[in-house]
Amino acid sequence: MHNEAFKEKIEVELLKEAEDYFLELTDKMQGKFLRAFDKTESGLKGSWFEKLNSEDGIFEFRERDQEKFYRIFAFWDGESDSKTLILCTHGLDKKTNKTPKSDIERAIKIKKQYFKDKNK
Repeated sequence: MHNEAFKEKIEVELLKEAEDYFLELTDKMQGKFLRAFDKTESGLKGSWFEKLNSEDGIFEFRERDQEKFYRIFAFWDGESDSKTLILCTHGLDKKTNKTPKSDIERAIKIKKQYFKDKNK
């Protein structure tokens, strides 16, 4: 019998700040993000989830409507044997497609604290 390659499970998880942001979004925008999370958990790749141009492993889920751009920042935790986590740090909505450096730095800070707490 042929053994198939094991595909590691991917889970998107919202940390507290990201969850608070998500819950303040409209139902329509929540639905868009939930579809993006589902596609990412299924292993699909696309413009809805992109690595930022930094060396710190920060990604962002991207959605938009007619007036604004919406972002939820995230990073990967692949240290588990059973699954890979994508942890969402926080979110923002903005009028331009440019990502503020302060929000990237905030995501990096949350990521560092997460791994520090995890590895205690």
